[in-house]
Amino acid sequence: MTELKEQKLTAFIVENQARFYRLAYSYLKNREEALDAVQTAVCRALEKQDSLQDADALRTWFYRILVNVCMDQLRRRKRVTLVPPEALDAGSYEDPLPADSTLAQRVDALPAEVGTIVKLRFYEELSLKEISAVTGVPLSTVKTRLYTGLKKLRVTLESEE
Repeated sequence: MTELKEQKLTAFIVENQARFYRLAYSYLKNREEALDAVQTAVCRALEKQDSLQDADALRTWFYRILVNVCMDQLRRRKRVTLVPPEALDAGSYEDPLPADSTLAQRVDALPAEVGTIVKLRFYEELSLKEISAVTGVPLSTVKTRLYTGLKKLRVTLESEE
């Protein structure tokens, strides 16, 4: 059974590595730090795979690890540095931010707990229930924060027009 779980985890990681990078990049705004965060999350997941009780919860379990790694890096850094897209290295990974950089900047300007929920919902297409599992907050709080974030985004975008 453990070997089957390890194969499933490995397949999940290989299939979704670009998504993991995109999520990490949305937090860290730095190519190398995002790649490091993904690598750290993969290592932690492989080390802690025995703690995964339900194989169906693999997706939310891994996203929780990745979000925690990103938040740890941000806490260590104590500040967020925005990097313009033209300053990024041309590599195998392209800029994962949405095409509308104004919207991406507005999402980044949201409070951290609200921004996390918006990113997981719309960048990673997680369900509200999965977001609740990833963030460890009740479903009703996820809904409230998502609604609050979307309302703030709409107000700031409308005020620009």
